[in-house]
Amino acid sequence: MKFDHLYNPYPSQRMSTIANNGMVATSQPLAAQAGLDLLKQGGNAIDAAIATAAALTVVEPTSNGIGGDAFALVWTKGELHGLNGSGPAPASISIDAVKSRGHKEIPTYGWIPVTVPGVPASWAELSERFGKLSLKECLAPAIRYAEDGYPLSPVLGKFWKAAYKNFKDKLTDEAFKHWFETFAPNGRAPEIGETWNSQGHADTLREISETNAQSFYNGRIADEIDAFSKQHDGFLRKEDLSAFKPEWVKPISVNYRGYDVWEIPPNGQGLVALSALNILKGFDFAEKESVDTYHKQMEALKLAFADGEKYITDQKEMSVAVEDLLSEQYGKERANLIGEEALTPTAGKPPKGGTVYLATADDEGNMVSFIQSNYMGFGSGLVVPGTGIALQNRGHNFSFDPEHDNSLKGGKRTYHTIIPGFLTKNNQAVGPFGVMGGFMQPQGHLQVMMNTIDFGFNPQAALDAPRWQWMEGKKIWVEPHFPSHIAEALRRKGHQLDVQLERGAFGRGQAIWRDNNTGTLFGGTESRTDGSIAAY
Repeated sequence: MKFDHLYNPYPSQRMSTIANNGMVATSQPLAAQAGLDLLKQGGNAIDAAIATAAALTVVEPTSNGIGGDAFALVWTKGELHGLNGSGPAPASISIDAVKSRGHKEIPTYGWIPVTVPGVPASWAELSERFGKLSLKECLAPAIRYAEDGYPLSPVLGKFWKAAYKNFKDKLTDEAFKHWFETFAPNGRAPEIGETWNSQGHADTLREISETNAQSFYNGRIADEIDAFSKQHDGFLRKEDLSAFKPEWVKPISVNYRGYDVWEIPPNGQGLVALSALNILKGFDFAEKESVDTYHKQMEALKLAFADGEKYITDQKEMSVAVEDLLSEQYGKERANLIGEEALTPTAGKPPKGGTVYLATADDEGNMVSFIQSNYMGFGSGLVVPGTGIALQNRGHNFSFDPEHDNSLKGGKRTYHTIIPGFLTKNNQAVGPFGVMGGFMQPQGHLQVMMNTIDFGFNPQAALDAPRWQWMEGKKIWVEPHFPSHIAEALRRKGHQLDVQLERGAFGRGQAIWRDNNTGTLFGGTESRTDGSIAAY
């Protein structure tokens, strides 16, 4: 990729950040700085990713936490490695057990949707296999932020206040009081610019760092989680925590116009982004801002999502193979369904054969694409007393239909929304990318990749470009600065376009590309949030 030919068609937006020693891109300036500090201390991109991720649990708790899940793609020594750090449902849970408690669907909050947290073990696994510094050194900046406090940034404060208002009305049970003690200590959400700290977070992070996360899964912290679950009749037990270990996986990819786009295999939804690219590579796109480009993107994405919603789950439980869904034959079959009018998507039959994202790079050639989340902002609404551990509600994505591939089952991983991405060409790293934000994520991956590969945008411009999001059926959300004449033309094709004023609905992304001729790094960060790049 010749970076001197990349351009920014959005002159009112920021240009790419350029450096050559190291770079960290994420949604919070303080977290980006934490990662850069580790690089300057002699750490590598993996150490920087861990430090940034740990800091994000403190400085952006509206989107992730210690009690969430994580995924990573790590490029080192010319090879790409995948880490699935998503935890399964508790062994004792089942559809019948949940129904026996009077539920007709999996609730959003409380203990039922809580799955085993994978974040601490993922940090430890990455550090042990690829890090240069100790986990204790990597978590030190996060501990300082938690102990000493930090002032809330604008977008963070906005989402924190919205979550507090939502939880105040909905979370009235005794089990939820610890969330309010931790995140609304003065009986309200902290204000923008106001300093917030959490000694519970600091103590937990310190114990994780000193025990290489063993305390979280086999020691004192595991006992605290187990006791809290038992107190409120939850399914999660210490035995579930002890049995968990992150899984190293082989990343999956499609070749798109000479570039290999990589994702984590299911249970992640990265398969949706690859499926859409696999459909679209049979078409030619002359320009980005055209009705034909947007129409085909939207149609391909809908078809890919229909397959994803039907088939994606714990990979050993899938009724179809990933390679069949990504086959050339199936991609062409799905592409043939795209006509001049908007369609209502349905799953095909292939032939048998709230989240934070960060990207890091160092001067040794290492690069990391990392994502972690509690889901739906703060997650389940449960905080383990005195620990700062907000537990995720990832189990809400399970199906209550026992015949569905993603049906609820004890010990099973659910369909997972969080996905890191990576781009290579000719077996050389171009770099990490990602767009967080629930089911917007594969849609963001598709749009950022096409902006980069098809239209030659630099990483900042690829992120700044107007986005759209498919919601359901023929319903599409577009940003306020989406071209109005194209919107009208798409409506004439049957798309039900609505302008969505909340830009946070369109995801928050980061990207770092490396020029393999010079080693220079080019970074882009999200203009829709408090995004920042730290580099030197």
